[in-house]
Amino acid sequence: MRYFARPESGTVEVAALLALYGLYEVVRGFGDASFAFAREHASDIVALERALGVYGERTVQELVMNIPGLPSVLGFAYIALHIAVTVGVLIWVYQRHRTRFPVVRTSLIASTALSLVVYVLYPVAPPRLAGLGFADTVTDHAGINLSSDLLASFYNPFAAVPSLHFGYALLVGVAVAMLAGNRALRFAGAAYPLVMLFIIVSTGNHFLLDAVAGGFVVAAGWLVARAVARPSEAAAA
Repeated sequence: MRYFARPESGTVEVAALLALYGLYEVVRGFGDASFAFAREHASDIVALERALGVYGERTVQELVMNIPGLPSVLGFAYIALHIAVTVGVLIWVYQRHRTRFPVVRTSLIASTALSLVVYVLYPVAPPRLAGLGFADTVTDHAGINLSSDLLASFYNPFAAVPSLHFGYALLVGVAVAMLAGNRALRFAGAAYPLVMLFIIVSTGNHFLLDAVAGGFVVAAGWLVARAVARPSEAAAA
């Protein structure tokens, strides 16, 4: 518990996050993640969105596809932003706001752990693999084959719910919006989750409710982080 309550050396922090990724690699293959099973769950999500009157992901993607060059840009952004912005903000918080880092880091770890449980118990195909007419714009326009054997060794194709692309964007976006001294940076932080939502929907990688689930696990992870952080640090976060 001491680790979760305070910032450690850079070496320890990097090692811990690499260990988290290693755990993900071990756990992601567990459970019944058959293609048919994952597609059934995706159909359940679409049915729920239709019942709620919020199913519009196909329309968003079709609009994007009509703008020359935009699908390629969003395809690259889907890959690059998730990694670069998340890592960059973690480094920034560690270097510039060290006392706030434990809450941010522990929120990420806790939300990822909660997501792993859901991935095992409820595998869901992303829209591009759900057989619902969505295009795979990352593969088709950015030239990055998400279904290749190489990339499949680094991620779980049926881990669409919750969306950690959105969840991480919400976490680091809020961190920047709350901690940055520059008004433009605060605005960028506040806007980043919405930008990521647009990216994950328009590229056919997540439904709206996937993002909602990502927001919930990050909120739960934040509550866990607040509970284990030192009282003075939790109150400041």
